[in-house]
Amino acid sequence: MANDASTVFDLVILGGGSGGYAAALRAAQLGLDVALIEKDKLGGTCLHRGCIPTKALLHAGELADQAREGSEFGVKTTFEGIDIEGVHKYKDGVITGLYKGLQGLIASRKVTYVTGEGRLSSPTSVDVNGERYTGRHILLATGSVPKSLPGLEIDGNRVISSDHALVLDRVPQSAIVLGGGVIGVEFASAWKSFGADVTIVEALPHLVPVEDENSSKLLERSFRKRGINFSLGSRFSGVEYTADGVKVSLENGKTFEAEVLLVAVGRGPVSQGLGYEEAGVAMDRGFVLVDEYMQTNVPTISAVGDLVPTLQLAHVGFAEGMLVAERLAGQNPVPIDYDGVPRVTYCHPEVASVGITEAKAKELYGADKVVALKYNLAGNGKSKILKTAGEIKLVQVRDGAVVGVHMVGDRMGEQVGEAQLIYNWEALPAEVAQLVHAHPTQNEALGEAHLALAGKPLHSHD
Repeated sequence: MANDASTVFDLVILGGGSGGYAAALRAAQLGLDVALIEKDKLGGTCLHRGCIPTKALLHAGELADQAREGSEFGVKTTFEGIDIEGVHKYKDGVITGLYKGLQGLIASRKVTYVTGEGRLSSPTSVDVNGERYTGRHILLATGSVPKSLPGLEIDGNRVISSDHALVLDRVPQSAIVLGGGVIGVEFASAWKSFGADVTIVEALPHLVPVEDENSSKLLERSFRKRGINFSLGSRFSGVEYTADGVKVSLENGKTFEAEVLLVAVGRGPVSQGLGYEEAGVAMDRGFVLVDEYMQTNVPTISAVGDLVPTLQLAHVGFAEGMLVAERLAGQNPVPIDYDGVPRVTYCHPEVASVGITEAKAKELYGADKVVALKYNLAGNGKSKILKTAGEIKLVQVRDGAVVGVHMVGDRMGEQVGEAQLIYNWEALPAEVAQLVHAHPTQNEALGEAHLALAGKPLHSHD
């Protein structure tokens, strides 16, 4: 049995990833006494095995592409190859700097930080390292791990997950990526930039299938031009080892061979064996169920991040963690509008969006009430300078607000901030059109798109 600790915390948090540490920082800032328990490293998946390292790899890949393409800009460059040890050194340096900064933040807020594998022992306590940490409230934030498919064993060698891919000691000569969602297309993009021959297998009809169909089609067109292969609309049926790699079979009879198979079919919640069911917490397929304020059916227990069935994004975890802290501190926070959360896939070209798709808008408002406009980046001076192709698509309720912004092109992730304000403040096209955007910038393309939607196009056709 764990020993009873003398301290009763206002909040005990199980999991130090994006949702957990954001809740700890905000709760401590609001004067609550907080204990934060993490079995691995503070920062969780996002910092150590997700957002940050994958974007570092993608940036290294971008530099490799620029070295190959220098002559297009009149610059004499040569590409001599990828120093994978150097790439990992750069990537790990980024992680280490952010990790140290985060540790400093936790210490400065006087959060009690506990390293060890915790387990929920009651609706008001967590056991870890033989000690019992009691709290007036418990926050579950144990995150997620890479999923696989039934019968598909990830061996960490030829059949790998994103965790393995991030520390791979070589650039594979060829790779099959199982899954055309965010994780799959990002790794496919990075590996292609590094020089690998890549094929994506996606069971649904399009890559990045949760995005607007127009964005998916634009990405597919760009991937074809880059030489990234993909097979859509047929399910995986099996994998077998070959002399020097793997052979993947699909239900439609197609087969593909490569050096490695990356399984990128999503991430599943970490909840098994942690005492959640025993404490009476309602669950569904491993996810912890919560209300709009992130509270479970047990009044003293909340849950956030990848553990709950909301968008699996680090910034969603941040927001959910802060929401819980503010609720417990009596701040009366506003629930999160998940449609209003920006989404970015950091492949080349980037896919960024906020709001709802055209199809969803038609479903909600009726096809005759929805207006969609596409602004091609060919009309944007800065995009021309960067030699990036793509579009900005706006979805509007007729005579009303813009309810969806969907963008494809290099650096579009950096434009999603204004798009987020447009959606969340329910802006009318004419209101955005009257704002003066700097020229020449890619941000100007958002302004131009709204000028066109307001009926006064400038650098675009009627």
